[in-house]
Amino acid sequence: MQEVQVETLQELLNSFANKDVYIHLETTNGSYAAHYDEQFFNAGAFIRNVKINYELAKVVDNAPHRVGLKLPHGWVYAQGITHYELDDLGRLLMAGLDYTGKLAIALEISETPFSY
Repeated sequence: MQEVQVETLQELLNSFANKDVYIHLETTNGSYAAHYDEQFFNAGAFIRNVKINYELAKVVDNAPHRVGLKLPHGWVYAQGITHYELDDLGRLLMAGLDYTGKLAIALEISETPFSY
């Protein structure tokens, strides 16, 4: 994965607009850590293979980046994106890594469902 270059990521996001696509969105603030510290509240979210069709995508250029996908009746946002790549299967994979390099958020877009 490479660090976000706003213009390039914006072009990639635009290439999926107005198509039926599948998204994977995952957030965490501790589930990838080797231990659990009870003094901190841990929360996360996970969705996989939700089929959407977004009309507009927007990357906010302040790092870490916010990526928004505008749906007919709302938005999907991923805050904290730092890296991205277009993989060999044509999927757009975006990740936000914390200051230690651990995954904090992932947003992935594909024209085919993700494997389980």
